[in-house]
Amino acid sequence: MIRSWGGKIIVGLLGMLVGGPIGLIVGLLVGHFLDRGVERLRAFNPFRPYAPGEKEALQDALFSAAFSIMGHLAKADGQVSKEELGAAQAVMTRMGLDEEQRRRARDAFRSGKEEGFPLDDTVAAFRDKTRERRHMVMVLLEFLIQMALADGELDPREERILFRVAEGLGIPEAQFRQILNMMLAQARFSWAGAGAGAGAGGGAAADRSRPSLSQAYQVLGVSESASDQEVKKAYRRLMSENHPDKMAARGVPEEMIRVATEKTAEISKAYDMIKESRGFH
Repeated sequence: MIRSWGGKIIVGLLGMLVGGPIGLIVGLLVGHFLDRGVERLRAFNPFRPYAPGEKEALQDALFSAAFSIMGHLAKADGQVSKEELGAAQAVMTRMGLDEEQRRRARDAFRSGKEEGFPLDDTVAAFRDKTRERRHMVMVLLEFLIQMALADGELDPREERILFRVAEGLGIPEAQFRQILNMMLAQARFSWAGAGAGAGAGGGAAADRSRPSLSQAYQVLGVSESASDQEVKKAYRRLMSENHPDKMAARGVPEEMIRVATEKTAEISKAYDMIKESRGFH
């Protein structure tokens, strides 16, 4: 309580010394907004120490929301394909889930396939639980987009669900469109390099040829006309956002850090292609 009044007291006293009673009132108002700003920064600091049990609760919320909404996405076109089931199994494998975790994941996935699945309520609950750890939102979106791309194509019904989830998480449409396009490019870059069968769920439409330079630029989210400095800046930002050590510090589950490690490898591969074509180091 004393901490939350610190700004009001200090600025209020300074205002009174300078302007008397009126200065006190002005100072209290300024201090009020100062306190609110400090509290907001403290709340949204991803490196803020976790309260007892908070990290486990966040991980459980992410786990439950991810697999249940993945099930809902898989059923969006009326039936769950072999590729989508394979994608769910692939995610479990990449996350290194033990048998108990796999059972929970399958249960959540099945619940998402059920008629009348409360998508909006599920998204709202996740948003409330992760309100002070907004980085968890990006982790959730990445897993959902992986599921939507399981068969190598983004079905319009799946796309509508993704935008509905993004809206429920408070992400503006234009911003999510940018995120989606970048992740689409990263997925196609991965499929092109690995060939069919190694993508999110087999990548039926994957290009078996070597990834193109154009795809490499899309992975970094920059245009082919970008300057060398812009390319380097985009690369460093993406590597920083997905760095395993930073994700661990933010409380992202260890199982999902393995997936992020694979993503940084694709980003590095794309950057190396661009460097080679431009001749810089």
